[in-house]
Amino acid sequence: MTAMLRTLALVVALALACVVATDARAGAQVEEQLSSSVINGLAKSIADFPPPANYSAQPAVRAWIDDMSKRLASRISDPMTRRDLLETVHYEATRAGLDPQLVLAVIHHESGFRKYAVSIAGARGYMQVMPFWRKLIGSSGQNLFSLRTNLRYGCTILRYYLDRENGDYFRALGRYNGSLGRPEYPKAVMAAMSRYAPETPIRAAAAKGRPEPPAPLQGEAREARIGGAFTLTPTAAR
Repeated sequence: MTAMLRTLALVVALALACVVATDARAGAQVEEQLSSSVINGLAKSIADFPPPANYSAQPAVRAWIDDMSKRLASRISDPMTRRDLLETVHYEATRAGLDPQLVLAVIHHESGFRKYAVSIAGARGYMQVMPFWRKLIGSSGQNLFSLRTNLRYGCTILRYYLDRENGDYFRALGRYNGSLGRPEYPKAVMAAMSRYAPETPIRAAAAKGRPEPPAPLQGEAREARIGGAFTLTPTAAR
């Protein structure tokens, strides 16, 4: 009987391990003490502003989505799911002043494009957001497996780390992954950008090992720096 119980326990453990989708490079952001001004700025930045109804119909956005959709076909079989993800990636990345290809590369290594991925550390969703961020800058009712919520949090956090590190992608990505000071994750993300990205200035810089700092937002997407954090208006455009 004891042997049977042990065998059953082992089977259950293996089954649970299969249910929890993890990625070898997925890490965990480290919870830190943030000033109230930074918290307030980040909280404003995760406010939910859905993309305009015709967002994906813009020629440049449509061309990007069409290109990336072909590249993701082997990972996400349903065309509508792919396009929904890519439209949200493009919108939330642009809104946060990030290169959409950088966000795709982060998703590639954080979750392998698995919406319900959960790491051993408890990070959730496409961009592997740690639940403590809801307590810091959001609310407990927010679902980190929701596509737009997850990407909005992830892009806001990544932009905050970039701002904190003065545009140093290696250090910012290290912070995002919880591996600050180690080169493996930043290098892997930069390599993934080459897989998904069309030829852009940031890709050319990534090929040299360290991309250029993100360009400042312009027009309606002005940054309002608050203690090192930032807020963005809903209709950001680079």
